[in-house]
Formats: sequence, C-alpha cells, structure tokens
Amino acid sequence: MLKALEMRKVSVVKDGRRILDSIDLDVDADENVAIIGPNGSGKTTLIKLIRGEVLPYYDEDSPASIRIFGMGNWNLEELRKSMGIVSMDLQSRFPPDTPLYEVMLSGYFGSMGIFRNHKVTESMASGVLDAARTMGLENMLEASVGVVSLGEMRRALIARALAPKPRMLVLDEPMTGLDVVMRDRFRRMFDIMIPSGISVMMITHELEDIPLGVRRVIMLKEGRKMADGPKEKVLTSGNLSRLFDEDIEVSESGGVYRMRLKE
Repeated sequence: MLKALEMRKVSVVKDGRRILDSIDLDVDADENVAIIGPNGSGKTTLIKLIRGEVLPYYDEDSPASIRIFGMGNWNLEELRKSMGIVSMDLQSRFPPDTPLYEVMLSGYFGSMGIFRNHKVTESMASGVLDAARTMGLENMLEASVGVVSLGEMRRALIARALAPKPRMLVLDEPMTGLDVVMRDRFRRMFDIMIPSGISVMMITHELEDIPLGVRRVIMLKEGRKMADGPKEKVLTSGNLSRLFDEDIEVSESGGVYRMRLKE
C-alpha cells in the first residue's frame, strides 16, 4: 500500500537543541492520524518538516530520509497543493480586507491572497465554489476577513485547504479558540469529511477534538515518539499522565475522549 508519509531517523535541530529527535514514522495513504503532545513537544515542527518549511538535521553517520506519497524529492509548490493545511498561524496572516473568496482561492498558490501574477482558471474558481458549499460559506464569499467570526474564518481556511483537492489534510490545532459548541460541530464536520478519501492528520493537545474517524494516535514528548497505536490503547490515564507529567484521568463517551486532572 502506498504510504502518505515515511520518515526514518529524522531530527530537527534549532539553536543546538533537538526539536525532533530521531523520529521514525509511517502513515498509510488512507490512514487518519492524531498527533498529541504538550506545548514544545515538536508537533508543529513535525508539520513544518512535512511541508518543507524546515529541513531535517544532516548526520552523515545516521542519514535521515523522508518520503511523501512515495517521493523523496518534491517541488515545494506541488507538495503544498497535495497537502492542504489549516492552522492558527495562517489565520493571522491574511489582511483584514481580504474577501473569503480570495482566502479560499489562495490555496491553489500557497499565498496569503491573490496577486497580479496569479493566473486563476475556471477549474480553480469551480473548486473554490465546491469547497465553499462544503463548508456552508457559499453566501459569504465577498465577506472580508476582518468582519467574519472565528468559526467562519476557520471554515474558510478549511475550504482553502480543500479547494485544490489535496491528498492529505493537515489540521494544526484547528479548534483553538472555538467555544464548546463550535468544537463539537467542527469535530462532527471532520467525521463527515474523513470517508471522502482525504487522509487527515490532526495536531492537537485536546483529546475531545479528535474526530471519531481517527483511529490512530501518536504521542510526542520532548521531540520523541512516546506512544503510537490504536486510539483506545494509546489514550489511557497512564499514558496521558506520563505525557503531561501530571496525574491525569481519561474518560470516554460515545467515542469521544476527555481528560482532566485528578483531584
């Protein structure tokens, strides 16, 4: 089976510190994965590495390798089209007067808006309309970033990622800042999207954000893989306590997991 991601002995070093430390990771093309860990565990660095925004540390004695969809060498523009990303970082980079239509369209170019050098095709415009309908934003295409709600902007970013029809959707803390009602709606929305054939990789530190359709969970701690396996075996009170260095109790109801500090 084709692998969406194959990593061997991959490290990322910054200011003399290993942000990621000799990571081995395989993700199948039809697999949906959640990666959890505390702040500073290397979650976001892993996403930047996959997206080609940072480079792995070169060690001639233990060379690293990364293959994405079976390829070791990628044109970055093509890679980023194949891998749609949603993150808080993107949300803050769009000027407030940018229409949501341009936010979504920019997913084809990996830009923070549409510029004169961008050639917009009918196929692109059609892809944006399809993605907007999927996200329930077809009547808000002219609304600007500065006036829409947080939930609407997050949906626009998901539409931006979906429009080019990526092979993988990468969600970097996609529910940060949303209230409990919106978090539940987004989780249900992702569960509707997962059977469509797009592989989903979600980065989070909140168990209840993990969609029901995500069956595999990877724990990162201090740049290393601490646990990796089926959700029900990884998301235990013991594992979460070790992950966060706190006494944590995990509960599950209807396939949704939650954690709290023990009193």
